[in-house]
Amino acid sequence: MIDFSFSEEQEMLKQASREFAESKITPKVPEMEETGKVSDDIVKALGEAEMMALTIPEEYGGLGLGYTARLIALEEIARVSVATAMMLQVFALGIEPIILFGTEEQKEKYLPGLATGDRLATVAVTEPGGGSDPGSCRTSYYRDGDDYVISGRKCFITNSHIADTLTVLAKDGESDDPRALATFIVEGGMAGFRPTHEEHKVGMRGCNTGELVFEECRVPKENLLGQDGKGMRVAMSAIGMVGRGGMVGCALGLHTACLEASLKFASERILYGKPISVLQTIQNKLAEMKIELDAGRLLGYRAASMQDQGMRADNEFAVAKHFTTEAAQKAAKMAVDIHGGYGCMDEFAVTRYYRDAAVLGPSAGTSDIMKVIVARWILKPYRK
Repeated sequence: MIDFSFSEEQEMLKQASREFAESKITPKVPEMEETGKVSDDIVKALGEAEMMALTIPEEYGGLGLGYTARLIALEEIARVSVATAMMLQVFALGIEPIILFGTEEQKEKYLPGLATGDRLATVAVTEPGGGSDPGSCRTSYYRDGDDYVISGRKCFITNSHIADTLTVLAKDGESDDPRALATFIVEGGMAGFRPTHEEHKVGMRGCNTGELVFEECRVPKENLLGQDGKGMRVAMSAIGMVGRGGMVGCALGLHTACLEASLKFASERILYGKPISVLQTIQNKLAEMKIELDAGRLLGYRAASMQDQGMRADNEFAVAKHFTTEAAQKAAKMAVDIHGGYGCMDEFAVTRYYRDAAVLGPSAGTSDIMKVIVARWILKPYRK
């Protein structure tokens, strides 16, 4: 038997997440849109609501609710603010490598603060030379006594200027093997590390994105995450499931918002003496939005459920990430079309949805890269 319903606990989380988003985040959206800056009030509220604690085990101060719960919360928050959902999902992306690969000492040191929001996390993998090919990493490290010394530059890093607990991928500068990589926990304030340029994105205003520079940044050996030379596995295991799973949540929430706004407008906008919702062409758009939203939810929650059961689900998340982000972009365009001239006015939220949707595609792996991953998956049995 396959059960497509949420548990009572999950339904309660869904309702609580919606109420939190509407009461704590909605009032801050205009300010974030105007300034483009992260709202400190929202970050504080996320911590107080234990939104950072969802996937952290209870023994380290978390809730231990798992990845389906995380997806539920992200979807509800993204329905109100994709920028906030993106920020939150990358907090979890930075936390995950510590959960999976951290030593007991590292978990005890970092996870309690990350659960409360006293610490804020991110992952630094993408570089100016490419994000979809982490093997081309140019940020390097070498061993010097009891320290590792890191030098290089990272770009398009979400939470770049607010995170103080970063998992950073670098290559062994003393090895000729391009696969000799390591992941380190870098803390804000470490000598040689600093955020620099802050990006101004077309959408997701209120979610900080920028560059990081490492200039002979000294990191104690205790901050090595996982094994020296095996850093790709540490970084990509988080991105493949938690990063892409987070993007699914962002896309589903945005898609829901587009459908709700379109239904309301189409029912209230009168042309030729009737609401435009009676027009077949409008109904077709609304139906298509609903069909693709339901399909995306099935794909996303299937993958999250597999992850909660301890199963590998990176391929399923690649499918879900491609479908939901493409569908959300399409829904945003249809929402603008349904609104007509009003869809070009800042007073209507669909203009924000349209801009936010543009950022979904390239985040955590482009749609084309998702197709590469899926193609490798389905062709694997045919390779000799």
